[in-house]
Amino acid sequence: MTPKLPDLSYFRNGARRVRRTTLILVTLATLAACADDVVFEDDYPTKDNMADAESGSLFSTIGLTFGGLTGGDRQAENSLAVNADLWRAALDTLSFMPLASADPDGGVIITDWYNDPSQPDERFKANVVISGRTLRADALRVTLFKQVRRDGSWVNAAPTANVGRQLENLVLTRARDFKVARQSAR
Repeated sequence: MTPKLPDLSYFRNGARRVRRTTLILVTLATLAACADDVVFEDDYPTKDNMADAESGSLFSTIGLTFGGLTGGDRQAENSLAVNADLWRAALDTLSFMPLASADPDGGVIITDWYNDPSQPDERFKANVVISGRTLRADALRVTLFKQVRRDGSWVNAAPTANVGRQLENLVLTRARDFKVARQSAR
């Protein structure tokens, strides 16, 4: 006669429940940690909902937070890694191009390829790097890329001379306008 073994299914199911619960909790914690980084398409600033002139910060408009503070707080503006006027001006100046990515902490804006409808065989892409918290010309670098269509495929080409410099000048002028408007509102 063989001895009857005890039923261990209760313990096996309990271990499954613990693993399942742990997996759910880890997933929820990961999603909660990423929740602050989510920016919805409707939150992107438009001319109707531009940043408050008092704060001078684009981040108060799109609802980004830095360390639990909103962009309207003075401490949040001071916690930005780059100049808020330059950042806002760069986004505003390049708003005609599709945005591939924007990193306000690193001060990097990368656009996607833009085709001018009047010249369908050319397309442009821009990378903007803002380094520093002061409104200075050497804190901004715009790199422009150009491709032309040859035999049905896109080929890299040199952009027209000084177009990158002209874009930098437009961004700097717009940033200066934002700064003057912010200071006159005080």
